[in-house]
Amino acid sequence: MTETAPARARAEIDLAALRANVRTLRAQAPAAALMAVVKSDAYGHGAVPCARAALDAGATWLGTATPEEALALRAAGLPGRIMCWLWTPGGPWREAVEADLDLGISGLWALREAVEAARAAGRTARVQLKADTGLGRNGCQPADWAELVAEARRAETDGLVTVTGLWSHFACADEPGHPSIAAQLTVFREMLAHAETAGLRPEVRHIANSPATLTLPESHFDLVRTGIATYGISPSPELGTSGDLGLRPVMTLWASLALVKHVPAGHGVSYGHHYVTDGDTTLGLVPVGYADGIPRHASGTGPVLVGGKWRTVAGRVAMDQFAVDLGGDEPRVGERAVLFGPGDHGEPTAEDWARAAGTIAYEIVTRIGTRVPRAYVDDDDYVNE
Repeated sequence: MTETAPARARAEIDLAALRANVRTLRAQAPAAALMAVVKSDAYGHGAVPCARAALDAGATWLGTATPEEALALRAAGLPGRIMCWLWTPGGPWREAVEADLDLGISGLWALREAVEAARAAGRTARVQLKADTGLGRNGCQPADWAELVAEARRAETDGLVTVTGLWSHFACADEPGHPSIAAQLTVFREMLAHAETAGLRPEVRHIANSPATLTLPESHFDLVRTGIATYGISPSPELGTSGDLGLRPVMTLWASLALVKHVPAGHGVSYGHHYVTDGDTTLGLVPVGYADGIPRHASGTGPVLVGGKWRTVAGRVAMDQFAVDLGGDEPRVGERAVLFGPGDHGEPTAEDWARAAGTIAYEIVTRIGTRVPRAYVDDDDYVNE
């Protein structure tokens, strides 16, 4: 285990679990390549270590949202195919071309900036045209697709770009049976057919995200993009728990109790006194707060394991700390308060926190801030402290 963290709080990242998740996901789409999506610092888990672990487990592509994220992976020595897709005008197009990134293209303006970057760099740009098949975010609308495809084909003929991929993204793949799923697949196939008729020969066609990888084999095409499932979190409670899906949560978040004290009945706790003690009790102070990514919306509801028992956030989550009512128990100062983990030892999971905060587990892990050091562990060599 890499010992880099002080004892205030720590997010332990189990890279062996991540590798196992990648292998599980590859088995769900055996005929397709797998892209491990490591955007947003690998959903809060640490992009470079997680990217390396994913490649070790058989991922052949890495994906990021921004070009800056992708360039940072290259700078760290990550090899192979790296794709990025969230561009704005004036972005680091030339740097991306020179770094051999695959560039997601959603409209003519972006294609033209990629072409100019290729000219400036004296290299062919690898681009992937994104189709908006119904999500309504990034991507080219069907009505504009023919123009984008035609211009991409001309740039390809001129040797300025290679169209390496055609792709899209689902809106509701995490809702089994949603009518938009079949509708988007139909539109995607139509847009693929048009591009191929126009002469494009993409290396990969892809639309499947984590839930589609797990539940929609007809959507796998040549490549699947797995984000949250890579980190062992179910994409949706409707699809089942992590365990149901053969996945293991990668992050365990804990903090050391900073104070344990007796208080009398009727004592207010934290800002606004939204929690008042029913009787004489003990309070434990957990030294993480919303500045560390603990959702304030979980005030009064967030679960924490202390001394082998589930406790609940007492009162409001503050910027740097929150309290739990220990009900008279007296754990030692410094004892671990486990906010979430795989659940092996009775601790809450990220999904439990998501329910407590009225959000999704993606947000719980992604928002854990930089004040919480990451420690990278392996099942084979990790021993609980």
